[in-house]
Amino acid sequence: MHDIRFIREHAAEFDKALNRRTLDADSKKLFSSQNLLAIDERRRAAIQKFEQAQARRNAASKEIGQAKAKKDEATAQKLMVEVNELKTTLPAFEDEAKAAEDELNKVLATIPNLPLAEVPDGADEHGNVEHHKYGAKREYAFTPKQHFELGEALGMMDFETAAKLSGARFVVLKGALARLERALGQFFLDVHTGDHGYTEVNPPLLVSSDTMFGTAQLPKFAEDQFRTTSDLWLIPTAEVSLTNLVRESIVDDAQLPMRLTACTPCFRAEAGAAGRDTRGMIRQHQFTKVELVSITTPEQSKDEHERMLASAEEVLRRLGLHYRVVTLCTGDMGFASQKTYDIEVWLPGQNMFREISSCSVCGDFQARRMNARYRGKDGKPAFVHTLNGSGVAVGRALVAVMETYQEADGSITVPEALAPYMGSLRKIEKKA
Repeated sequence: MHDIRFIREHAAEFDKALNRRTLDADSKKLFSSQNLLAIDERRRAAIQKFEQAQARRNAASKEIGQAKAKKDEATAQKLMVEVNELKTTLPAFEDEAKAAEDELNKVLATIPNLPLAEVPDGADEHGNVEHHKYGAKREYAFTPKQHFELGEALGMMDFETAAKLSGARFVVLKGALARLERALGQFFLDVHTGDHGYTEVNPPLLVSSDTMFGTAQLPKFAEDQFRTTSDLWLIPTAEVSLTNLVRESIVDDAQLPMRLTACTPCFRAEAGAAGRDTRGMIRQHQFTKVELVSITTPEQSKDEHERMLASAEEVLRRLGLHYRVVTLCTGDMGFASQKTYDIEVWLPGQNMFREISSCSVCGDFQARRMNARYRGKDGKPAFVHTLNGSGVAVGRALVAVMETYQEADGSITVPEALAPYMGSLRKIEKKA
């Protein structure tokens, strides 16, 4: 969420940065500094009228006492009429100020974060810029299959039964594939906690509207979420729970950077994904993901972004997966992000790169929505910076491992890094 004082003092800078985002004409007009400052002027004028009327009421009340002390009943009665009139008008001024403030906050809550200067310009994913690649495509003496072809042939990936239970975009994993998915989640957590210094957290999967607002899932993306009848929301990512651990608090700067990780089920309605990835596990309503969250000072956040990216890359390197890192352009980056790196893993069955992680730095955008601050050495509270990234999406990692390590007979070799988590199983094959 943006600070209206910053916009007031840097209107041209705000407009220039915001216009780098892909916005329609109505949004550009609504989000412009000119419109925001006009609403703010109405708010400030109403507050001033309220404060002046309140001050006059207080002064007149004192003057009534002074007039009565002098036995000047005429003046006292006149002042009492004035006070009564002010008591009537004060709530109207207060309502006017609150209405303007609510209008301003409603608009501010729907304005995306400003991209950093180094973020490339672009209208959509075609404007993303490749940062680097790791590894190379594997060569196969056969035509690689997609993961759902492999999983169904093994009898361990069942979309038909899942559809009977829950509808489209769900899957039932069985046997060794279920264990392989569990192994991936455990492996990612062990690397991030043991080698990268993240603290493991087991957070709530159901959160309040205020919590969803804090990380900017609400109000803009309400249709992409699952909501319960008790007005709680199923988390679309553990970023929501982990980042909000510092909401409405002031942490000591000695505690920062605070690095947190969790492996949780995640739930997304995929409202805008009709017709996309309808087969397989790429786009599911329920999926498992290991999330990385960092809470930092402003001075630490850029370096922490690079560190987070390296942490997410490391687990893919240990699995021997080919991937590339791209810097998202202004038209493809997320609503709350200042800058985002996507890691895209190579899927031989699809013959293309697919996103497996997004690592974003958000500045103080989420912190303002959560009122999350830290106290520096000067003793003054300031907003923290927040970062989040997938470390990585477990379901998509399962897809990548299956397609990368498939054999001609449809079996799947277990990557060496996962051997400690798979018992004596070194190859997943169909039971005789």
